[in-house]
Amino acid sequence: MRTTANMIILALCGLSWHTAFAQGMGGAGADTITQLTENVYRRGPTSNTFLVTDEGIIMVDATCSGGGMEWLKEELDRRFGVPVKYVILSHDHEMHICGLQVFDDTAVTIGHRNIREHLIRENRNTSIPDVVFEDEMEIFLGGHRAVLYYFGKTHSDNLIQVHFPEEGVLVATDIVRSGKSLGLPDFRDSDVDGVIDALYELSKLDNVDIVVPGHAGLADQQSFVYFREWTMALRERVYDEMLAGATIYEIVERVTMEDFSDYGNYEPWLRANVISMWDYLYRYREPSPGAPGSEGYQENWPIGFPIGGVNFAVQDEEE
Repeated sequence: MRTTANMIILALCGLSWHTAFAQGMGGAGADTITQLTENVYRRGPTSNTFLVTDEGIIMVDATCSGGGMEWLKEELDRRFGVPVKYVILSHDHEMHICGLQVFDDTAVTIGHRNIREHLIRENRNTSIPDVVFEDEMEIFLGGHRAVLYYFGKTHSDNLIQVHFPEEGVLVATDIVRSGKSLGLPDFRDSDVDGVIDALYELSKLDNVDIVVPGHAGLADQQSFVYFREWTMALRERVYDEMLAGATIYEIVERVTMEDFSDYGNYEPWLRANVISMWDYLYRYREPSPGAPGSEGYQENWPIGFPIGGVNFAVQDEEE
């Protein structure tokens, strides 16, 4: 059999991820539309947000909960009587973009340049972008404006944020949650350093009164600060333990983050956060093999070497 870091991670925290994921994805209120500003609306406790103008609608994200996007399309026609002209995909994770192809008859679909390959290869249930962009893009419709930002690799390699500056609304899918609730449940698909940098930029963005996260209640820019403080502290504490030679098992026990226990979902996400941070740092740092004759030294390093007391050299073992 083969021994890999991923097998260790799954054994340690697979159940924790599953439990916390289930807690954060309730479908209650999925068919509730809330007016946030004069022209911006939000559907349910999701990032499915839209700007209504006299000439049409700019749609951000989706949800297949409740009546799905077919229900929303009928509801928009009933309430506003104008078509969806633009559909914006925040990133490639299907739970946030499910069913958006229902607007293909009237809308241009937009996403980051990295998103198309993921959508096609994963056969995502969504609309495929007609237009892609690199760093920043502006959309104008009916005298209103949307600004799309890409701050580099963060929660994925294609996550963007959508800003309606004149409305004071920022749709920041999966990079923040309300108040001191952690912005991301874990870092499995994240570039942690990129997340830290993006959180700083988002906390300083002008013309933001309301932040719409991917899940649950509304947030503000202080929420970016809270999550950045957590992420930086977690990164440094896990890294310190790795430098001290601690195993992943020891790190899970030692990194308690008790000074952040006032964060809303501290308990269910702590273990997964610690393990995912360890995995990120394990993949992005080069360990020292030590001097010949020292404890832990291996002559054939780096083909096979111990990390934190666990040898992750890929090798075939006889049954």
